[in-house]
Amino acid sequence: MEHTTDKLTAIRSCARRLRLSSLTMNAAEELVKAQTSSPSYDDFLLNILKTEVEGREARQKVLRYKAARLPMDHDLNRYDFSKYKGLSLTQLNQLRELHWVEAGYNIMLAGPSGVGKTYVASGLCADAIEHGYKGYFRTMESIMNTLKTRDATPYARVEYRNLCSAQLIVIDDLMNIIVSREEGNILFAWINSVYESTSFIITTNRSPAEWATTLNDEVLATAILDRLLYKCELIQLSGPSYRMENRKTIFNNIEQNNENR
Repeated sequence: MEHTTDKLTAIRSCARRLRLSSLTMNAAEELVKAQTSSPSYDDFLLNILKTEVEGREARQKVLRYKAARLPMDHDLNRYDFSKYKGLSLTQLNQLRELHWVEAGYNIMLAGPSGVGKTYVASGLCADAIEHGYKGYFRTMESIMNTLKTRDATPYARVEYRNLCSAQLIVIDDLMNIIVSREEGNILFAWINSVYESTSFIITTNRSPAEWATTLNDEVLATAILDRLLYKCELIQLSGPSYRMENRKTIFNNIEQNNENR
C-alpha cells in the first residue's frame, strides 16, 4: 500500500511539473478506473490524454467567457422572431454556423433601440467562444477609453493587445457617442490595423450616413466605413422596443404587497 502511495505521489508530482492539472487532480480516480475496466495500454494512455485535453479546453472556455464580458442575456435559442423583423430563423442559423468568421466577414446590426441588436450580437459572440474563437464584447466608449489610455496604464495595454489579437470583436453602439477628430483618427488607425484579421459585429442605431456627424469628419467616416463594409452583411432590425414592452415599475409590486397583507 505504501509502495502504491509513493507511485501515486510521484505521478502527481510529474503531472504537476508538466502542468497536467486534470491528471494531477484525478490520478487516483484514473488508476481505479483502469483497474476496474482493464483497458489496453493504448486505451489507458488515450483516456488520460483525452481527460487532460477536455479539462484544459473547459478551463480555456471559462477564461474566454470571462474576458469577453458578455451581457447576461445572450441565449439565441430564445430569440423571438414573432416580434422582431429583419432576421429570419434560417438566416440566424446560418450566422450561428460562423462560416463568416472564417471568411473574415463582418456583421452590422442596425435599427432603433430595443429591437435586439445587442442580444443577437452577444449571442453570436457566445457561439464563437463555444467554438474556440477568441471573442470580445465591448461598447464603443470602452474601446475608445482603451485606445486613448493604452500607453498610460497596464490594464489598457493588456486590453489593447487582447483586442488586437481577437478573432471576433463586438462593438456595441458604434458611433453612439460624439468623438473628437483626434479620437476618430485613433479609432480609424486601430480598425485599419486589425480589420483584415478580425471579424466585427457592429450594433448601431445610426445610419452610416450619420457617422460623419458623430466623427465631425466626413472623410474619416468614409474611410472607417470603407473598411468595415468591405466584406459585411448589413441586417436592419425593426419592431417594438423590448425595454418599453417589459418596462419595470415599482407600483405593481407595492399594490401586490398591500393586497397580500
